[in-house]
Amino acid sequence: MFVGIYNYTVIITYLSLVSAGLGMFFASRGSFKAALFCLLLSGLCDMIDGPVARTRKRTETEQKFGIQIDSLCDCISFGIQPAVLVYFITAFYGAGSDVLNIIALIVGIAFALCAVIRLAYFNVTEEERQDKEKGKKRTGYQGLPVTNSSLIIPGLYNARFFTDGKVFASIMVAGLAIVAFLYVFNFKMFKLHGKKLIPVGIFGVAILMGCFFTP
Repeated sequence: MFVGIYNYTVIITYLSLVSAGLGMFFASRGSFKAALFCLLLSGLCDMIDGPVARTRKRTETEQKFGIQIDSLCDCISFGIQPAVLVYFITAFYGAGSDVLNIIALIVGIAFALCAVIRLAYFNVTEEERQDKEKGKKRTGYQGLPVTNSSLIIPGLYNARFFTDGKVFASIMVAGLAIVAFLYVFNFKMFKLHGKKLIPVGIFGVAILMGCFFTP
C-alpha cells in the first residue's frame, strides 16, 4: 500500500529522526536540556538499530534500503540537529555578539556539509565492502562516525559547570568545528560491538545526568 519498508528493522531508525525533529524544536525554544536529551536518544536509537536489524533475515532490497535510510536519518540526526542546537545555544549565551553568531552559522553549515560528505562516502564504501566481504561485520571506520556527535556535543555542554556566556558559546562552536573536521579527516577508528558498547551506554547516561544537573 505504501512505498518504503516499515518492519521493525527500520522503525528504530525512523524514531531517531523523530527524536531529531523534536530536538531541533526544543532548541529553537531555548529548552536546551530537552534538546540534548533528544540528541542522546537519537544516538541510542542508532546504536541499537543495527543489532535489531540483524535479528531478521532480510532480502537484498531490505538490506540496501537499511543502508540508505540509516544514512538519510543520520544526516538529520547527527548532521543537522547538532548544528541547529549549537547555533541556538550560541545565540542565547553569546547574546549581543553578532560576530560569534555568524561564526556559529558558518561552522554549522560546514558541519552539516562534512556530515553529508562522510555519509555519502560511507554508503559507497559500505556497499563495496559488503559485496566483497559477503556480509561480514565491519571492524573499523575511516574518520569519525557521525553518531559520535550525540555524545560529544552533550559532553561539551557540561562545560557550563565551569564557564558561562560568550566563553561557553565559543567552546560549543569550537567543539562543533573540530567534530566537523574529524568527520572527513582520514584516520582509522575501531568499531565497538556487543558488550563493548555497555561502557558507551554508561558514559552516555553520565553525560545526560551532567547536562540536567548543569546550571
